[in-house]
Amino acid sequence: MQFRVLAASVCLALAASTPAAAEENAPRAYWVQQASLQSAEAVRRMVATAATNGIDTLFVPVRTTLTNGFDALAEAIPAARAQGMRVYAWLNVNLVSGPSELPASRDHVIYQHPDWLMVPRELAPELMSVDVRSPEYLGRLARWTRANADRLGGLFVSPLHPGAQAQLAAAAREIVSRYDVDGVHLDQLRFPGPDFDYSRGAVDAFRTSVRPRLSAAERARIDAVELIDPFAYPEELGEEWRLFRQTQVTALVTRLRTTIKSVRPDVVVSATIVSDAGRAAQEAFQDWQTWMDNGFVDRLLPSEGQD
Repeated sequence: MQFRVLAASVCLALAASTPAAAEENAPRAYWVQQASLQSAEAVRRMVATAATNGIDTLFVPVRTTLTNGFDALAEAIPAARAQGMRVYAWLNVNLVSGPSELPASRDHVIYQHPDWLMVPRELAPELMSVDVRSPEYLGRLARWTRANADRLGGLFVSPLHPGAQAQLAAAAREIVSRYDVDGVHLDQLRFPGPDFDYSRGAVDAFRTSVRPRLSAAERARIDAVELIDPFAYPEELGEEWRLFRQTQVTALVTRLRTTIKSVRPDVVVSATIVSDAGRAAQEAFQDWQTWMDNGFVDRLLPSEGQD
């Protein structure tokens, strides 16, 4: 049976006024893995083992709860409550597929909306000449991801696409409407690196956003460069491009929290972050200090807590 343990000391309780209070309010949790969610019996064993080890919170992955019609999250909630434990729905937000094996269902977002997938700068020029609806587009992106699996968790959807944000918000609403969970944990709510998202739609969205703020001379200059380099706007306006991506991640956090709380105001919303604020902002585009200052999440969990 595989677990990932979250020690109380690494979970930051935003309402706490002192480090000691934060540690006191933080959960001691198991990150439940798929091996423990295959049947009702497996779920009951997992809950009993967690209770024996003094665990008070279970993080149960949402997208792996249905196996042959079996709903593991629905099974885990009453079993955990009987042991006095809380249950969080664990949602991978932007990460939608592993790096090795693509989802089988053709209804999956990677097949329905390949245009929402984040594209790395290295691959972007090559994909510019490929129809986004062609299987070749997803195939090239999937092969590049597999070749770089040592630094990537898989394929990510981009918050720079309004449709992706809307679908993620709908998924969050469904979770809290369907399950009596104590919390929703937003994992992988980030960019996989600063060299993403150079998909056509994302670059177009940035151009549309930034052009009205430029002088006529600056627009003309970058438009001329764009005739040669389709990525002229993000390349010429590097800091604005970083801030645009960071702002959209924050907008997604805000939208998910608002959606969740509109259905279940009592549900705790937590998120995994890169603990170093500088790296978080520059590499993952997580402005988590703003999230904390404005109450966009109830708890922050440094990514090291899952290692």
